[in-house]
Amino acid sequence: MLTAIVDYESGNLHSAHKAFERMAREGGFGDVIVTSEPDTILKADRIVLPGDGAFPACRKALFDHKGIFEAIEEQVITRARPFMGICIGMQMLSTRGLEYEETPGFDWISGEVRRIAPSTPEFRVPHMGWNALQFEAEHPVFEGVKGGDHAYFVHSYHFVVNHPAQRLASVDHGETITAIVGRDNIIGVQFHPEKSQDVGLRMVSNFLGWKP
Repeated sequence: MLTAIVDYESGNLHSAHKAFERMAREGGFGDVIVTSEPDTILKADRIVLPGDGAFPACRKALFDHKGIFEAIEEQVITRARPFMGICIGMQMLSTRGLEYEETPGFDWISGEVRRIAPSTPEFRVPHMGWNALQFEAEHPVFEGVKGGDHAYFVHSYHFVVNHPAQRLASVDHGETITAIVGRDNIIGVQFHPEKSQDVGLRMVSNFLGWKP
């Protein structure tokens, strides 16, 4: 089995690669590679799309790498390969982002990415640090993780989904913040699993063994 972490010069690839590689080795889930080659993405059994920074810059960087999005779309939408988006990689699943300017997303999960607007000033933006996950649906990727377990977040914008069933988990930060989205063979996490210690590593391992 081959897991491809997509390199489009817009993600914390070293930490993500180490986390996925470790859990693949421990679970016997095959090889993990970092790649910017569409042909390699098309050979992978599952796809991981990380992303750090602003939504418009990440989207531009992805589409500036010729053929990468088309390869991801072929694998995820046509061939139904398991997919995980991380941070901005998760946000790009949306219909559009509203960071700095309106920017189209993949529209794989309907909704938009808006600035976090806490109800009281005690909740700061960016939302940075550990927060307790509140699960709103069951999913194989959550096996062994329970409500109240903490994950590590760093972001100022969040994914507001149009269909509540596609928000799988949330956290409270002065408003309800989407932590995990998903449908079919697609899952996206707003937090950084590679920085979320045992909770994040468990979800990485579960994803590597997930058979939608």
